[in-house]
Amino acid sequence: MRVLVVEDEVDLAQALAEGIRRDGYAVDVAFTGRDAMEKLEISPYDIVCLDLNLPDVDGREVCRRLHAGHRQIDGTDQPRVLMLTARDSLEDRVAGLDDGADDYLVKPFALPELLARLRALGRRRSRHTGAIIQVGGMRMDAARRTVYVGERDLDLTTREFALLHYFMLHPGEVLAAERLLDHVWDENIDPFTNTVRVTVSKLRRKLEAAGLPHAIETIVGSGYRLVE
Repeated sequence: MRVLVVEDEVDLAQALAEGIRRDGYAVDVAFTGRDAMEKLEISPYDIVCLDLNLPDVDGREVCRRLHAGHRQIDGTDQPRVLMLTARDSLEDRVAGLDDGADDYLVKPFALPELLARLRALGRRRSRHTGAIIQVGGMRMDAARRTVYVGERDLDLTTREFALLHYFMLHPGEVLAAERLLDHVWDENIDPFTNTVRVTVSKLRRKLEAAGLPHAIETIVGSGYRLVE
């Protein structure tokens, strides 16, 4: 999944981005509210980690503008919003949630809690509500970063895991390469690269070796589909 971190403290923003990337997410960073809104207009995101206190347009206004639209540029739903703030009063929490935030995390916080909240928000975008996702003979534990086919533990790279995670959150859907590129890779990826095809091919080989030779179908001219 793809995450936008909006935080004006540069060191904190970079530390959060690095920690989230290590958990397998694609992460972009914005240091101002205006920068965040520009990124949200040109790229689709699954989750936005949004600081409340920004130097130009504050987090509440960004959240309101974000939810003024109904769909993102790739046709997916608007991203979930995790509000990050040092304001811990009841009034502030209620105001943030009323403005459209899906969750609220008070600073200072521990990275494992942030990651757990991201996983929970990610599950809200799919039909899966628990920590364990099971599709077509595969069982994934996103918290422990494990995937099993039967009793066999798949050895996946970070990007292969992220790609399979996105497939498993959208089983049976035809996912265009552009959509996979938007949600599994960050803004630094070359949009004309063949990295999606290459990564899907590597993932297929590992699934085939584990006994699932036809788990991911190629739909000619449209994209890829995880068979349920």
